[in-house]
Amino acid sequence: MTDLPTHLAQPWALVLLGAIPLAIAAMLLERHRAPRLRHPRAATLARAGRGLVARTWWLPHLLVVAALGLSAVALARPQARERRPESTSVEGIDIVIAFDLSTSMKAADFRPNNRLHVAKEVLKGFIGRRTSDRIGLVVFAGDAYTQAPLTLDYGILRALVDRLDFGVIEDGTAIGNAIGTAVNRLRESDAKSKAIVLITDGENNAGQLAPLEAAEMAHALGIRVFPILVGKGGVVPYPVGTDLFGQPIYEYREFPVNPELLQRIARVTGGAYANATDRETLEHGLQEVLDRMEKTRIFEATGTSRPVELFPRLLAPAFWLALAGLALGATRWRAFP
Repeated sequence: MTDLPTHLAQPWALVLLGAIPLAIAAMLLERHRAPRLRHPRAATLARAGRGLVARTWWLPHLLVVAALGLSAVALARPQARERRPESTSVEGIDIVIAFDLSTSMKAADFRPNNRLHVAKEVLKGFIGRRTSDRIGLVVFAGDAYTQAPLTLDYGILRALVDRLDFGVIEDGTAIGNAIGTAVNRLRESDAKSKAIVLITDGENNAGQLAPLEAAEMAHALGIRVFPILVGKGGVVPYPVGTDLFGQPIYEYREFPVNPELLQRIARVTGGAYANATDRETLEHGLQEVLDRMEKTRIFEATGTSRPVELFPRLLAPAFWLALAGLALGATRWRAFP
């Protein structure tokens, strides 16, 4: 389907349209100055020429002027957009990221940044490298909420990740609720391969759903869970305020972790467990999710468009108009004094 002309590739060529009034003026001036034949039979010839040809003396000139106008517009190269709706197939998997926003993510064992900052940067990079995987986002602390449903709009996802911060959800680590909410987002997915990436740094201590119960639910629906434990564990520096110069003050605290629970969740669902102690291992853990997941096909209706040149549609009639004008001017419409 081709739309109406929407663009001129060479608009400067339209200045040639200014030659049209000049051509008309020259035509009228030439006729006014044309010599008249004085002959005894001139009156008879004049009466004989008062037919159709005499009344349409301007027709050959008009055809040539019209050809000039069409040629000027053709030189401007009018273009239209041709839209072709089509159905394209995209290979990909459905992934829901369950992201921990508990206050223990403030721990600064990824100095000079805390766990939350590094996890957000790695996650944004991971999303930015995707081309055909639908991704959703669930955030959790003392409870879990859907931040974004499954989507291919990676720009919006990265913007949402960039805005994640503490204090939005009551503190705690509800791993079971996080998995359950992510499972709910994937319940209606028609993808063959579905995964939950659980990014957390603590032990389950909140929520109404037990983590292993949620893992069984995921397994029943064919969803793999890939837990990634963020942080080095043990005693870690934790910000408790700032000094007179605005620099953070740290004290060492120990936050309980339960890697055995995360490993059991991975085994139950057929996923894999990873421990991210720095930026590189966190990136590797996210990449491992893709390496272990087979591809499936998602069909989406899309459309393509391309520019269509319209000048051939103008040059052809311009040629024939000019030819007709010259032919008429050489026959009965030929100038005769």
